[in-house]
Amino acid sequence: MQQVMAVTFEKHGQLHYVDPAGHRVSVGDYVMVPTDEGPEVAQCVWAPEGIRQGDFGELPACLGPATDADLARDKANRRFRAQARIVVNRLVREQALPMKVVGIDYLDRSAEFDRQVVVYFTAPHRVDFRQLVRDLAKTLQARIDLRQIGARDATRVTGGIGNCGRDLCCSTHLSRFEPVGIRLAKDQDLPSNPLRVQGACGRLMCCLKYEHPLYQDFIKKAPKIGSRVRTPDGEGRVIGHSVPSESVVVRVDGTGEVARCPQADVCPARRTYDSRGKD
Repeated sequence: MQQVMAVTFEKHGQLHYVDPAGHRVSVGDYVMVPTDEGPEVAQCVWAPEGIRQGDFGELPACLGPATDADLARDKANRRFRAQARIVVNRLVREQALPMKVVGIDYLDRSAEFDRQVVVYFTAPHRVDFRQLVRDLAKTLQARIDLRQIGARDATRVTGGIGNCGRDLCCSTHLSRFEPVGIRLAKDQDLPSNPLRVQGACGRLMCCLKYEHPLYQDFIKKAPKIGSRVRTPDGEGRVIGHSVPSESVVVRVDGTGEVARCPQADVCPARRTYDSRGKD
């Protein structure tokens, strides 16, 4: 068995899976997690539990609970990021640059007297931000790194609520983006109009991709639309599928009522067997 827990660096932010490394951690606790820029404070949102060995691969090890000094440094860094964002937006407006700031990251290596501010932005085309970099470096007294990102990455940074009413997949549990085609929407009986199946980023919803195998598996086992079946409410004809609830929508003969029946309760109608027997 492998132990794993989930942490997040921002409230309602993307989940990162970590090996608890023997530490006793509960939901809501603040811990230190290794990153490419050094240990950072993160909050546990999924308590450690055992899973099958190898399901998550090799995970970074938790460095233990965050101390008061760690929390104080993290709070100061958050305050600096908020102030830096105000400065960046002001300079962008003053210089009339066609760009939108979507995120600020701050790396403070005080031991090396080296501070770095990373600015994530979107733009319709290349932007000449040389003057902006000089002004920011002078104002913030730090090295400046401007990084242009795409629509999906921008939505991951900003977060939000999806069409389903839940937090966006890209800003929570998704770790990588995969190509999504309109054919996936057709396979799931969704409108083929891209405007009806696009996410907050303006691209096709990511859930179309990772939910697709569930629809394929259901269609293999469920009776086809138009076929006749027998249900607890009587015989009828299948007029639809409800994959999330693993049920079949049937119009019952005689009454004309529409019944939603679990797939396990639906079987081919008797007359189908009788007709086959006569053949």
